[in-house]
This record gives sequence, structure tokens and C-alpha cells, in this order.
Amino acid sequence: MEALPKVLEVDEKSPESKDLLPSQTASSLCISSRSESVWTTTPRSNWEIYRKPIVIMSVGGAILLFGVAITCLAYTLNLGETSFKVLKMIGPAFLSLGLMMLVCGLVWVPIIKKKQKQRQKSMFFQTLKSFFLNR
Repeated sequence: MEALPKVLEVDEKSPESKDLLPSQTASSLCISSRSESVWTTTPRSNWEIYRKPIVIMSVGGAILLFGVAITCLAYTLNLGETSFKVLKMIGPAFLSLGLMMLVCGLVWVPIIKKKQKQRQKSMFFQTLKSFFLNR
């Protein structure tokens, strides 16, 4: 039988062969994890946590008020027939869009609070796990 060329042989020092080796320690598990959000311990401020829902609620509230203003103008001012029809269609559209964004932001806040509690529990159990495995 012919010997395989050296190019086809797997070099033991190559990164591909190191990835195939099983890890035996808990610390190597933490290093090989691709999920950075679980393992990072940098504290985040409330603004960083709740920034997106606050922005969504603010924009939704502004669009809702704009829809209310357009709808009120359509029914209080004496406008032409075409202007009345356009404002009558656009006003409720902005009302519904603004209300939808406002409700999405309001629902998002409890979801983030629940996620923060789960993350705190997860960090607690990770510290317990590392404490008992490193003994």
C-alpha cells in the first residue's frame, strides 16, 4: 500500500485537532462558550436596560397624540370633501399605530424585569457550580 502524502496527515498542533479534543474542566467550558451575555458580569445601568422600551413608548405616545390631533381636526374644521376623507382615513391609522407601539413598549418592561430575575438566578447557580467543581 502506498503511504499517504504528508499534506493529508492531520497535524496534532493544528487548531482543528484541538477543537476535537474533549475538555475536562469547568473553566474550559466557560471559555468555549459562545454566549457572552450569560458569562459577562459587568453591571448595566437602568438606562441601558430600559432604553429601547422607553423609546418605543415615547414614539408610540407621540404618534398616538398626532393621530388624536388629526382626527379632531378632521371633525372640527370645515374642510373640503377630499381633505375630510384623507384626514378621516389617516387619523385613525396614526391612532392605531401609536397605540400599538405604546402597548408594545408597556409589555416589554415586565418581560425585561423577568429576564433580569432569571439572569440573577442563573449567575447565582453558576457561582455555586463553579464553587463546588473547583474543590
